[in-house]
Amino acid sequence: MMMMEGDELNKCFNKMMVFGSGVVITEWKDIPMELLMRIVSLLDDRTVVVASGVCTGWRDAISFGLTHFSLSWCKNSMNDMVLSLAPKFTKLRVLNLRQDKPQLDDNAIEAIANNCHDLEDLDLSKSFKLGDRSLYALAHGCPDLTKLNISGCSGFSDGALEYLSGYCRKLKVLNLCGCGKAASDKALKAIGYNCNQLQSINLGWCEGVGDVGVMSLAYGCPDLRALDLCGCVLITDESVIALANNCLHLRSLGLYYCQNITDRAMYALAHSRVKNKQEVWESVKSRYEEEGLINLNISQCTALTPPAVQALCDSFPALHTCAGRHSLIISGCLNLTSVHCACAFQTHRTVTRFSHPAH
Repeated sequence: MMMMEGDELNKCFNKMMVFGSGVVITEWKDIPMELLMRIVSLLDDRTVVVASGVCTGWRDAISFGLTHFSLSWCKNSMNDMVLSLAPKFTKLRVLNLRQDKPQLDDNAIEAIANNCHDLEDLDLSKSFKLGDRSLYALAHGCPDLTKLNISGCSGFSDGALEYLSGYCRKLKVLNLCGCGKAASDKALKAIGYNCNQLQSINLGWCEGVGDVGVMSLAYGCPDLRALDLCGCVLITDESVIALANNCLHLRSLGLYYCQNITDRAMYALAHSRVKNKQEVWESVKSRYEEEGLINLNISQCTALTPPAVQALCDSFPALHTCAGRHSLIISGCLNLTSVHCACAFQTHRTVTRFSHPAH
């Protein structure tokens, strides 16, 4: 994106004295809204902040027209910037506040919730300083949230997350990776009950998550497409069986280091392909090829045996073990080295055919 400070903006203005059919622009405030928003669309987010301070007309125009904004470039004063900008940028729908080092506090998130009521997509990852006040504020101020990333926000409790789910019922994508206190079975039961549009949830390294929580998601969120349970050491086959039976659109599943998972879970997933095929065939036949698992991580799931995992591979041809297309990850499972995807068999058939030509 183009960077423009105050001097560059002045130079740009001097070159654009005539607009449209001979309308002469003599001052900043004379620039038509359409042209102004075109200019703003060419600027990076740092320069948008500069542009919003040119004059009240520009500030009001940008406030009305700006919908996507990121402060991830702000290394030292993000909290002050949010407090200053939130009352101006009230039409934001997408806001990225990802940090390399923790800067934000609850006051900043309350400012966002009090002013940006149209917000749909919010990234607060690595905001270690935030507490429950932030989630309570978002619950009341931003009910239209569909994507929320609070990965690494270790200060949130499960009670606050449960409360948020009761107000932000449109959530489709939720990242709770590393939120060990917040992501409990209690909170997941509330999410499963309140957020039935959920399509993706990351619960990586939330070690308190058990079967009760995952099964609540499986029963309450039938449109679930992606679920990361890496490091959730308490879950068992019951969680995977519930997902297989109820989430027929599941595309990606992470089970890294879930060592209580056995062959029962793999066969349940394999059988779900048959069930899904029947249902999709009855509705839209062409959708069948688009359904089913395309990513599965079972690394360190040492209780699994080759026949069960091979049955899963056979049911879902999009799961690959071949070089360059690893979508079935089995590292750390030495007993699964004999499992091969469809590509291996196709290659074998091709080699065999050309090695023994017909006479």
